[in-house]
Amino acid sequence: MAPVVATSGKQGPFDTTYYLKAALAGGICCSITHGALCPVDVVKTRMQLDPIKYNKGMIGGFRQVIAEEGVGALATGLGPTAFGYFVQGWFKFGGVELFKIKAAESLGEKKAWEMRLPIYLGAAAVAETIADIFLCPLEAVRIRLVANPEYASGLIDGFPKVIRDDGIIKGFYSGFGPILFKQVPYTMAKFAVQGYAAERIWPLTGSKPDTAGEGTKMGVALSSGVIAGVAAAIISHPADTLLSMVNKPGAGGDGSIMSRLWNLSVETGFVKLCTNGLGARCVMIGSLTAGQFAIFDSVVALTGAKKFHFTPPEDQ
Repeated sequence: MAPVVATSGKQGPFDTTYYLKAALAGGICCSITHGALCPVDVVKTRMQLDPIKYNKGMIGGFRQVIAEEGVGALATGLGPTAFGYFVQGWFKFGGVELFKIKAAESLGEKKAWEMRLPIYLGAAAVAETIADIFLCPLEAVRIRLVANPEYASGLIDGFPKVIRDDGIIKGFYSGFGPILFKQVPYTMAKFAVQGYAAERIWPLTGSKPDTAGEGTKMGVALSSGVIAGVAAAIISHPADTLLSMVNKPGAGGDGSIMSRLWNLSVETGFVKLCTNGLGARCVMIGSLTAGQFAIFDSVVALTGAKKFHFTPPEDQ
């Protein structure tokens, strides 16, 4: 089926090469941003796992970790973070591009524009679910390293140690439920809000995506990314807290994953699930999401590809 038509002619071509470029750009942007924000994630995770000890906010948490363990502790889990989110970004960004473009081609330009919000939400949900199958084991190793820096020296020895200690299913996928509850709503909000915010920002620039300069495109990507990141962080934070807690040995008892999650929810309380570490996570996810969209757009452009965008009927 022919690609959708944009203001300045045909977008695309949206073939296998384009999707591979988008997947590569997604892997790079997620790996760089999550790796760069690893220190924030270390403090945020400590605040979630031990809120009694780490109760002085994000800045105070940084000071506590550095005072007790040294600056190097802020890089705990960097290996599984960078590699895990490269894999996740590959499937997430590449998948969103694939699913939304195929939906737009199937519906046609006018209907695709009218249905762009459901398309964003559906494409993000499916792509994130696939990505989380690959992310979950690496995230489990990362959380164990952050919770107990002596557990292993990094990804290479931490990965087989989790298998020896708990097996593949319990060790790597105990957090699969909460990671879906966290990542799927997060990604749905991330792409839908970013798309909506970008649509509202573009008229303020006096330009359009097809004709704007790279500086304007970068500004729109960063500003819409910050808005999307904060919204997505708030929506997904309770599940993020549960994900951090359930990977702590013995957390929630010895029953099934669902019973452990329920026990942790009851023990922690809804308010604390929603607020423990939220400030740090808003800073982290707002910065991270802005950086991801900016890097993604830049890498896609460097490959010579032209990113897909929905086109309003009056521009067709």
